[in-house]
Amino acid sequence: MTNPIPTNIQEQLFTQARTVHAFESLQISDEQISQLYELMKWGPTAFNAQPGRYVFVRSEAAKERLLPALSPGNVAQVKSASVTVIVAYDTHFYEHLPSLYPAMDAKPFFEGKPAVTEVAALRNSSLQGAYLLLAARSLGWDCGPMSGFDPAKVNQAFFPDGRYHANFLMNIGIANPSGIYPRGPRLAFGDVAQIL
Repeated sequence: MTNPIPTNIQEQLFTQARTVHAFESLQISDEQISQLYELMKWGPTAFNAQPGRYVFVRSEAAKERLLPALSPGNVAQVKSASVTVIVAYDTHFYEHLPSLYPAMDAKPFFEGKPAVTEVAALRNSSLQGAYLLLAARSLGWDCGPMSGFDPAKVNQAFFPDGRYHANFLMNIGIANPSGIYPRGPRLAFGDVAQIL
């Protein structure tokens, strides 16, 4: 790839995009959710392991299951979002490596090594969640990623067999202007980065 994307697209993805805390009442269809996944799935992960798992909480009944796990300040935004995605990870993602990464037998790197598996799954599902956010923004949706919830309660309500673990939540929809707060400052390059 040699051509940068146009500035207006960069703005849509990064500089003008905001974390949204309230959403307009708008339905996201099954087809739109599938389109979102079909776009974000191409983001890279280590060993092409793709440990991310996604529960698109859209119905009122499903949201009612999620609400008890939320910090009080996050309840209203989940209720208003078109969909709230539980970005989770598969603690046995390595079972898929023979087909996802046929270049070598990578399964032994992870199988029977829960500490190694946990780190890899958390790191790569976090990447995949970021790809999900960028894919949603590229399709014209607004997002509000959140960590204000009790993962144990989410896991109990949605992943009772223990194989999947919640990483973070992300609300998706169309922003209600009341849910867009003033942009916070960002650290300067010199404060966080160096070129060696």
